[in-house]
Amino acid sequence: MMFFKDHNPPHFHAKYEGQIALFDIRTHRIMAGALPPNAEKLVRQWLKLHDHELLDNWKRAQAAKQLKSIKPLE
Repeated sequence: MMFFKDHNPPHFHAKYEGQIALFDIRTHRIMAGALPPNAEKLVRQWLKLHDHELLDNWKRAQAAKQLKSIKPLE
């Protein structure tokens, strides 16, 4: 999840089975929260593949523009 005009640094919220973690898009580190190890591993793989798209969406969210869809991990 990404929210319009959210606080810096650029990040997104990942949710799995009621747990939420905030991932820094640039450093790929968890800023807050936690996920189960397997879920965290999958999110990190997806982040590595799509960090440029996520940064583009972060800029769009800051400008209150519609976000672009990003492919899921296959």
